[in-house]
Amino acid sequence: MMDELIQAFGAANSDDEVRVIIVTGAGRGFCAGADLSGGPNYKERPAGEDGKAPRDTAGQFTLKVFETVKPVIAAVNGPAVGVGTTMLLPMDIRIASEKARMGLVFNRRGMVPEGCCTYFLPRLVGIAQASEWIMTGRVFSAQEALKGGLVSEVLPPGDLMPRARELAAEIVENTSAVSTALSRQMLWRMLGADHPMEAHKIESQALFYMMQNEDIQEGVKSFLEKRLPKAERRHAGLLSLVGRKTV
Repeated sequence: MMDELIQAFGAANSDDEVRVIIVTGAGRGFCAGADLSGGPNYKERPAGEDGKAPRDTAGQFTLKVFETVKPVIAAVNGPAVGVGTTMLLPMDIRIASEKARMGLVFNRRGMVPEGCCTYFLPRLVGIAQASEWIMTGRVFSAQEALKGGLVSEVLPPGDLMPRARELAAEIVENTSAVSTALSRQMLWRMLGADHPMEAHKIESQALFYMMQNEDIQEGVKSFLEKRLPKAERRHAGLLSLVGRKTV
C-alpha cells in the first residue's frame, strides 16, 4: 500500500494538470493500520546487510507528502488507526466523517510511533495532546480529533467527499498554483525554524520570485475586473526556492 501511495503522489506531483490531491478510503474504512494477522512474531522488514534498521515505510510516505508542491486534503471516511492516523499528519487539510475513528495505538502493541509522527503530531496539536494520544494508545472519535485540532471539520458521511471537493475547487478556482505550492512548502518548513528571520528570508525570496511571475499580473487584474483569476499551472523548480528534497 505504501509503495503504491508513494508512486501515486509522485505521479500527481509531477503532473501540472493536478492542482489538489484528495486522499480518502475505499469502502467503510480509511485505513485500519498494519496487518497484524501474522501474530505476535510480526516483523515489518528485516535489517539490511549492514545490520542497520530498515527505513520505516510509513515515514517514507509521509516524507513524500511533505515534499509535494500540491495541496493535500484528507477526507477520513472511517476508521484510521496506526498508520491510518500518522499518514494524515503531513496533509494540509484534514476533515472527517462522523463515523471516523483514529488512534495512535503503537504503545499498546509494543511498538513506537512511526510515519514521522513524533515530528508532525506535536506541531499540529501541541505536545500535551500528542503525549496523551500516544501514551494511552486509545482509539478516539472524530469529535475528539476535532477538539484536539487534528481535523478541522466533522461531517455526516454523505457530506464528506462533497466538502472535500468543495475545498479543492475553492483552491483551484481562486489561487495561483505557483503561489499555493510555495506557500505550502514555506508553512511546513518554517515549523522547524529557530527564528522568524528564517521566515522573513524565505518569504522575501518567494515574493521576489512571484513579482516576476505572470500570476501576479493576472491576480491583480482579475481582482480589478471582479472575476476569477486564470493562474498558470507551472510547478517546475519550485522546491529549489524552499530547500532541498529529503526523499
